[in-house]
Amino acid sequence: MRVPDDVRAGMRRKLWAFADTVDWSRLSWGEKSAHYEAWTRDPEVGGQLGHYMDQRRVRVYIKDTVMKGYGRSRLADPSGAMRVLGILPIAPAKEYERPHGRLLADGRVIAWGKAKDWKAILMSIHERAFESKEGRPYGAVLSSAVGRFTDDNTRRLVADAAKKLGIEKLVWL
Repeated sequence: MRVPDDVRAGMRRKLWAFADTVDWSRLSWGEKSAHYEAWTRDPEVGGQLGHYMDQRRVRVYIKDTVMKGYGRSRLADPSGAMRVLGILPIAPAKEYERPHGRLLADGRVIAWGKAKDWKAILMSIHERAFESKEGRPYGAVLSSAVGRFTDDNTRRLVADAAKKLGIEKLVWL
């Protein structure tokens, strides 16, 4: 049996709101796993989903259907990147995905994503600016800068690449 759209949407709203409160993207795999297990046992989550599927499939459904799009949806929002780059809200001339970015009406090209994807982010800015007649490689925002991305040498390497590509601003989050 299929989970009705309204039940799935309600579940998504509830669990995504919780994920916002715990900064989901910064949780470890183990911490996320503990939440999946708790939700599976929760009568309002796993119990409700159990009406539409075998109880053994509930955890996988929560992880792969309800929560799968959470990280991408939060990363897609340009407001944080524009704010840290000092750009006032402005309608984009063009929007990009993979990595997320914008070509602004004044020709500035920006992109943002996780620090581990820095090469794709910087190159996408360069490529998008190059392809646009008025484009200029303006800003990159690298989030989830943990592990080796807290190291000064790694950050200098990334900053040097951004400079060589003509990117004017590089922001670490």
